[in-house]
Amino acid sequence: MNIDLTLPYISGDLPGVGGSLRASTEHFVVEEVPLYDASGEGQHLYVNLTKEGMNTRDVEMGLARVFGIANRDVGIAGMKDKHARTTQTFSVSVGHVDEAFVQAAPGRIAEKLPVTVNWAKLHKNKLKRGHLLGNRFAITITDLAVPPEEALARAQAILAVLEKRGLPNFYGPQRLGRDGMNVQRGMEILRTKQHVSDRWLRNLLLTSVQSYLCNRYLTRRILDGNFDRLLLGDIAKKMDTGGLFEVTDVDAENPRYAAQEISFTAPMYGPDMWGAAGPAGTLEEEVLAEHGFTIDQMAKARLKGTRRLGRLRLTELAAESSADGLVVRFFLPKGAFATTLLRELMKNEDGSLATVPEEDE
Repeated sequence: MNIDLTLPYISGDLPGVGGSLRASTEHFVVEEVPLYDASGEGQHLYVNLTKEGMNTRDVEMGLARVFGIANRDVGIAGMKDKHARTTQTFSVSVGHVDEAFVQAAPGRIAEKLPVTVNWAKLHKNKLKRGHLLGNRFAITITDLAVPPEEALARAQAILAVLEKRGLPNFYGPQRLGRDGMNVQRGMEILRTKQHVSDRWLRNLLLTSVQSYLCNRYLTRRILDGNFDRLLLGDIAKKMDTGGLFEVTDVDAENPRYAAQEISFTAPMYGPDMWGAAGPAGTLEEEVLAEHGFTIDQMAKARLKGTRRLGRLRLTELAAESSADGLVVRFFLPKGAFATTLLRELMKNEDGSLATVPEEDE
């Protein structure tokens, strides 16, 4: 089966700014936003640092060497790319230490690793994947297709639409693989039950199919005119608490949806997924059937399934001109892809965004 990687734009016919990304690490700045603050007490040293030219794994192994501990005793909330200027927090299991140890830690780290240590504090638990609210971005788009003044006006118009309507929570091309290769291989595993000895690779390929189907569901929802409203039977999510509930009265819930207090959720197909009902459930079933898969196949492949936020509420949106191009600032919750927002602004159809590595779930 041929796969369809095309995605619709929420900003409609508004022209983009074109351009390219990542002329230098200073043009792609990412800062983790923590889920909680370090308390100042505990057996884990939280270290917040800024790095360039090193990925998260490089720093993880470096911190293990500095403190003489195993790699597994260093905790992270998310993965960050080496081709960017990134600020993130690591936890290091140090046991019971005094204040002098904590005060000396930044210098100890900076002496061995090419990073800037912003602060170090103790906390009671190890930092684990997902222990963050999201990421704050400052990205410079260079080689703009139009003059700076026009690019800024276009960007501000697009951001105004995205702020009002929200952004579909598409998976980026990084998860799907170049030209959808991960998806193609994952589909073959599902259909033929072929054996893949590398468990990590097998999981990556299979989850890429879930991600692809999620994108097709969101695409269908947009093209059907159902992105700006809830459907009966939707599994909705409360934006303030994260709680899920079934939509049984669309007239009562759509004002809350318009105010971006709640959102529909999209299917990550599998036996553990809370399936939608009514018209929303029919749409989910149609998307799965169109691609020739069943929940039973997902279960046999040991894919559990879950639900994913369907519409992102965008905050901290801003655009400004710089000597290098157009600087765009925004915050995204964990699991969201920056390229999903950038594609709306740039509207490049040359596949260039597929080369931008991003943090993944």
